[in-house]
Formats: sequence, C-alpha cells, structure tokens
Amino acid sequence: MTVAFQAAAAETSPIVGNPLIEIPAGMFVFGRDEGLENERPRRVLKGLPFAINRTEITNRQYERFVQATGHRPAFYANHPLLGLDDRPVVGVSWGDAEAFCRHYGLVLPSEQQYERAARGTTGAAFPWGDGPPDETRANSGADPCCSGDARDGYPMTAPAESFVRGASDDGALNLVGNVWEWTRDPYGPYESEEAAESAAAFRVLRGGSWNSDRNHLTTTYRLAYDPEFRFSANGGFRCVRSVP
Repeated sequence: MTVAFQAAAAETSPIVGNPLIEIPAGMFVFGRDEGLENERPRRVLKGLPFAINRTEITNRQYERFVQATGHRPAFYANHPLLGLDDRPVVGVSWGDAEAFCRHYGLVLPSEQQYERAARGTTGAAFPWGDGPPDETRANSGADPCCSGDARDGYPMTAPAESFVRGASDDGALNLVGNVWEWTRDPYGPYESEEAAESAAAFRVLRGGSWNSDRNHLTTTYRLAYDPEFRFSANGGFRCVRSVP
C-alpha cells in the first residue's frame, strides 16, 4: 500500500469497503497527440478537486444497492467467476451505473476526472508511469485482441483490490485493466458540439479490461459504447464526488 494512498484515502465513504481517494485541484494533461485521432488534442487543463473510489464497484457493493433499492441485479450476478463478491461488477448498463452512484450521492466520473485520476498531473501513459503493462500491474488479455488469458493469474476479472503495483500516484487501483469503466460523458470529438449531439447514442468507457490487448490499455484510449447495453462481461464502473 502506497504512502499516497494512506494519505489520500478518505476515512469514510458512502460505499462500504471502497474509500474515496481525494484528488486535489491543479493543472493536468488531458488527451494526447500521438494517439488515435479521437484522443487529440493534448491540452493542459486546470482541474477542480474531486474524490474517486479506490477500486471498481464490486459485486458485493452492487448487491447491497440492489437489496436497498429494488434495482435490477447485474446481468452476471450469478456467474461462477464474474459474479464473485470481490470482483468488479459487470453486466451493467450506463443507466444502472449512474443509478448506483446517484443512490450514494455520487456521480460517474467525467473523462477529464478519469484521466486526472489515472495519469496524475504529468500525463503518464499508465497509472504507474510510462513503463508498459505487465502481469504484475494490470489484468489484461491475450496479445491478439480480444480474449482473456491467465498469464496474470486470472482468466477473467480479478479481485478489485488486486494489482497494487499498478496503482496510480494517488492510490487508486485498476484504472487500467480488469474492467472497462463507464464515464458520464457522451462520446464525440474533443472541442466540438458533436459530443452533445450524440449524447443519446453513445457514452465513453475507459481503461481497458481483462480481455483487452495492450493497445487498449492506456489512460487515453476512448471506447464509444451503447449506454443501454448491459450484457458486457468486461464493463464496470466506479463513482466520484465533487469536493467543495
């Protein structure tokens, strides 16, 4: 466990077992010019403070929400591997994830909040820095996209508390790998009106997953996805809270 995590993790959180990591205000790098066209342009922005869950929301945490609200269960809740209590919840639509966060007084992260949490302030390619992913830092898939393998010890999802060597500078885990994570933003090119116009069509997933090849495991890769689709075995989420 990093010193940064110990210092930044909030003592309490509305989600039992998943503390909020405080991210301070300040300048940070968003986007990159050497990536895909939809990752451009690279900009230096001033971010507001926020707090983000240390890990993805787990099946155990999502089930508490289901029991408290009567919301529909995750699609893979009873799967022998994907449905394990300590694994990230998968099989949830964008609306399911948004409803969970709202229940706890939180929201899904924006793309800018995701990148600030994952990249730090200097625009690193990965949460741990610029060194490429390996089996000790992220849960990823086979070299040819897109199927899982067990080289990192897990044929599918890993426990949300895994891969501490891949933690961000602030102490958040699995911001790359394990499961794709819903953001609250509509998909579209940066600095255009097309994102607002496509709000009903696609939302953005970030971070790659257990069956992603390493080309998808960067802090800037953007995946456009149907917000109504809830049958993905590799898509989950975490929540954020704005800090006054």
